[in-house]
Amino acid sequence: MRITKIMLIGLLAGAINMQASAVDNMKLHGALVAEPCTLLPGDENVELDFGTVIDKYLYQNQRTLSKPFQLRLADCDISIGKAVQIVFSGTESLALPGLLALDAGSQAQGVAVGFETPQGLPLLLNTWGQNNLLASGTNIFAMQAYIQGEPSALANKNIKLGTFSAIATFTLRYE
Repeated sequence: MRITKIMLIGLLAGAINMQASAVDNMKLHGALVAEPCTLLPGDENVELDFGTVIDKYLYQNQRTLSKPFQLRLADCDISIGKAVQIVFSGTESLALPGLLALDAGSQAQGVAVGFETPQGLPLLLNTWGQNNLLASGTNIFAMQAYIQGEPSALANKNIKLGTFSAIATFTLRYE
């Protein structure tokens, strides 16, 4: 398994009336690696707009219909990696474990964001998904997101209305 991490460390200091010494005071490090695929431009930031979600629909159906999105990997070289796993990371909903909590600045409350495959299989937050075999060239991974009401908010019919946002980070791991 190969996980690539890049870390940049910096220091910003105000000008102080001192002489700079000739000692080593800055260290840079990293790793250059060959990745099997390239994420196509535009897919590094996926934005899904759920538009208007009607509370009555959630009270009747517990969740919205799924909204599709995809990640496109290009120039895949299967001599370097034959499979990829995807994980979505973020703040997990306390009421709906495995789903993404809304950002603290959201007006809406009582709902969370779920991820799934096109077949409806859950993609749990902070949990690596299954191995997806890569083909040479371009690979497209289709996924879906939905809004789901929290059990107590649905039972008490007290979903708080308003705008909402949530942020998840996806990570690719090649094997």
